[in-house]
Amino acid sequence: MSEKLPRVTAADAIKVLERAGFVFSRQSGSHKIYKNKEGRRATVPYHSGKILHPKTLSGILWDADLNVEKFKELLK
Repeated sequence: MSEKLPRVTAADAIKVLERAGFVFSRQSGSHKIYKNKEGRRATVPYHSGKILHPKTLSGILWDADLNVEKFKELLK
């Protein structure tokens, strides 16, 4: 069974992406786009203080090629 996703804000998700080697690339409206050296792209909808929907967070993790365990480890 897969591990349960944590409830986090966009700012927390961005911190994890940066720790995983992603850098801010550009912004389109309220969406911040991050890229890593391998060319992977992760888009984070940024609405200050709002908790990300679990499916949105799942999509970010899929784009960044991270699993829940690694995400929680980088969140600390």
